[in-house]
Amino acid sequence: MIETHLPALIALTFVLFSVLIPAFGLWKSELSQPLAVVGSGLAAVLSLYGFISYLSTGSIRYFFGGWEPPVGIEFVYDGLSGFFILVINVVAFFAIVHSRKLSMLEFPGKQMPYYALAMLALLGFNGMIMTGDLFNLYVFLEISSLASYALLAIGSKAAPFSAFRYLIIGTGGGTLYLLGIGFLYTVTGTLNIIDMASMLPVYATNSSVVAAMVLMVVGIGVKAALFPMHGWLPDAYTHSATSSTTLIAPIGTKVAAYILFRVIFYLYGVDYTDAVAPITMVIGVLAAIGILYGSIMAIAQNELKRMLAYSSVSQIGYIIMGLALANPWGFAGALLHVLNHAIMKACLFMISGNLRVKEGHSDISKFDDSYRKKYPWTMTMFSITAVSMIGLPPLAGFFSKWYLVLGTINNSNWIFLAVILISSLLNAVYFFRIYEKVFMMNPDKDQKEPKDGEYNDVSASMLWPTSILAVSLIVIGFANAVIVGVLLDIFPG
Repeated sequence: MIETHLPALIALTFVLFSVLIPAFGLWKSELSQPLAVVGSGLAAVLSLYGFISYLSTGSIRYFFGGWEPPVGIEFVYDGLSGFFILVINVVAFFAIVHSRKLSMLEFPGKQMPYYALAMLALLGFNGMIMTGDLFNLYVFLEISSLASYALLAIGSKAAPFSAFRYLIIGTGGGTLYLLGIGFLYTVTGTLNIIDMASMLPVYATNSSVVAAMVLMVVGIGVKAALFPMHGWLPDAYTHSATSSTTLIAPIGTKVAAYILFRVIFYLYGVDYTDAVAPITMVIGVLAAIGILYGSIMAIAQNELKRMLAYSSVSQIGYIIMGLALANPWGFAGALLHVLNHAIMKACLFMISGNLRVKEGHSDISKFDDSYRKKYPWTMTMFSITAVSMIGLPPLAGFFSKWYLVLGTINNSNWIFLAVILISSLLNAVYFFRIYEKVFMMNPDKDQKEPKDGEYNDVSASMLWPTSILAVSLIVIGFANAVIVGVLLDIFPG
């Protein structure tokens, strides 16, 4: 049965194509992107099949080599991991499809190593989500990190420096996580998450266990760009190639958020976590500050990619805030925002890529009302996605914020409620700047009608991935009740 081996098949798909791309790419480099599309598409199909299978038959535990834990290493495909796997692989597929023209523009002649690295990054992301072993999670964390550093180093002249700074900061975060694992292993003698979770109540007051929890949360907080550990993100996303940012920005921080979900909800448990240290309160406060900080900084940016980078700092705060609320509504809102933000941010970075292909830049100060005439489809997709980011019904972004609002009301946390409302207004401000330039005529400026040849939007290979993601925000908005019903079913007690 394919379901039995599904977790391994998803990971092996990326291993296989990370080898096939160099093998065929050295022969014909133009084959690299189609092979990456096939690999990511196959993984997306397997992920969809696996999640449907989970809904009907339940979780899958795959033991490598037939060795059962705690001796062997396992992959666990349950509701939480299945949901994250589905989101990241589907979004990655569309990002890789969209990247064909961008890759030829941004790094001509380097497609083969780029797409091979993309497969390795996705292998690491998928492995982190599916592994049931804490040390194996660290191994996949390093695989994804090293590939991501290389992908983000491709771009402008400042990209290698930004990627190197991310490497230094990210290595520090990974080291803290590894130290936490070491403390837990010395106490429990196991690295399997399920096995360790059953033992931790016995060691509830052990100082090593408490220290491990703090180290792991801080280390993964760096990878998630949780304020104030976000310093690497704005420059890394701004200076890298748009192809790289479109792939990593919607996915990377979500995987780190997944690890926080897994550690706090499934390994330690919320009751134990709050009993020994106010972890959920601390990360909730940091998330709230990050939401406001990222939104304010986004307003001040003139480069679209940099504005979206600071917006990512804000948006990851919504997800962490939902985790910190530690109730079903907060959990549902956080997971729904994982889905919504992955789609919204991928779509917006695709739009910045579309503009770079056509205009050679994505500088907001240079936008004008001719864009809506020259690039009608691109600007329409921007309008849909921006409205969703602001959080207006019936688009998807409204409903994830709505469930987070219900979570704050459930906890009587009026400060977090105010943060969500204020940040939505700030989101409106930085997106309205673009609306004003593109959709409103400036009476003090001579209006130049585009020439006939300037009415060409981007090619279909860039336009249809952007359009599908934008339209899906409308579909998710109307289907939010069904999706949230599924998410609440996987809520851990």
